[in-house]
Amino acid sequence: MGSFKGHALPGSFFLVAGLWWTGKFSLWRASRRNKNMGSTRLASRSSQRRLEVIESSAVLFFSLVGMLAEQFAADGPRLRLYDAAGKHWEQLMNWQHATMYLFFGLAAAASLVIHTTDAAPLALDRLVLAVAFFNEGFIFFYHLHGRSLLDVHVHQLLLFAIFGEALVVFLEVFHRGNVVLELLRCTLTLLQGSWFWQIGFVLYPPRGPEWDPSDHNNLMFVTMCFSWHLAFAMLAVSALYCTVSCVVRSRLKRTPPMEMGLLKPRDRDPESEDEIL
Repeated sequence: MGSFKGHALPGSFFLVAGLWWTGKFSLWRASRRNKNMGSTRLASRSSQRRLEVIESSAVLFFSLVGMLAEQFAADGPRLRLYDAAGKHWEQLMNWQHATMYLFFGLAAAASLVIHTTDAAPLALDRLVLAVAFFNEGFIFFYHLHGRSLLDVHVHQLLLFAIFGEALVVFLEVFHRGNVVLELLRCTLTLLQGSWFWQIGFVLYPPRGPEWDPSDHNNLMFVTMCFSWHLAFAMLAVSALYCTVSCVVRSRLKRTPPMEMGLLKPRDRDPESEDEIL
């Protein structure tokens, strides 16, 4: 991540994940609230399982891409951890970044096992995801030794989003399907993604003058900018949630009553099948 592209890549991953989660949770919430209008198919457990499998497969793929990029990029360690001849560690920063991707890959693999088999309890996917976010924050916390004041500050601000999200996902283990926790997770994910991009522009500006790392005004600005990113994430989640809810409701209203009557008896699942996964 020691470059603009190195921060843009995980930032893009988190932005896509945040938008996907917002759309998914909004769709499920709107479908469950409008089941009497013929939306049981969207809220069924089989549909949710399919989405979870698709999501987990994508996360696992991109985690592998991230690990390979950290290892085999132009300045990567290429799977060498220690140089015995030179008696020094090989590119530990890249190894730390690859370890972050590894834990998200483990979370995706656990989710695949849970949603394709009955080999593990359902809540385990949230627990492993919470551990992945905690590990990300844990590594970043000890990732800043010897850096400039501005570099340390922008990463410390990122820790608020990371540890906050780890806590939210952990609460989801015990309150699965709570829409407030789900949307808060989406907000913090978008915040992470946009802030990774901001860090790239601050520390490795692709064009324009470089930031003065010792200027206190720069620290004040990036702190205020972090609040703007939070506001943007909250507005984006709110807008997408309202849009999905309105679209689902309007489409169901336009469905002919006879068609809904034919679909309801066949597609209605038992009450336990309608529970959120």
